[in-house]
Amino acid sequence: MKRKPSRSGTRSLTDELAELRGLDPTALKQRWRLLYRTEAPVHIGQALLLGAVAYRLQERVLGALRSSTRRLLERAAEDNVDRRSPTEVPAAKVTPGTVLIREWHGTSHHVTVLADGVLLRGARYRSLSEVARKITGTRWSGPRFFGLRAPAKGSDHGTR
Repeated sequence: MKRKPSRSGTRSLTDELAELRGLDPTALKQRWRLLYRTEAPVHIGQALLLGAVAYRLQERVLGALRSSTRRLLERAAEDNVDRRSPTEVPAAKVTPGTVLIREWHGTSHHVTVLADGVLLRGARYRSLSEVARKITGTRWSGPRFFGLRAPAKGSDHGTR
């Protein structure tokens, strides 16, 4: 596939893109004005400014998105505006006297919730996280380990 020379002469797209990294914010905003024929947004960050200028340079040489792709992206953006980010379900409240049972590697662990900590096999601990660490040998969120909170997305360790 043969590329057309860019608008700035015979320099290749690769050369123009490489040059962008060395430009200061003022020079990048000047490139924005030339490419977009408008002023750059006042509060645009350096990385976004650089990416937008680079995109426009590529678009001029290689062509723009197809209109069907552009419509698809616009619909996806509109759909996303209406969605709220999912909030984590708060930890279930446990009262003193509650017994939590968790099986870990074939062993059932019974933990009794106290007013000032928890009890595991006759030993007192300050928190469920401390107990989870004792059982597993690694750092865990105690409420998550005992199934009082949903697991992080993509990591189900058998807590629910």
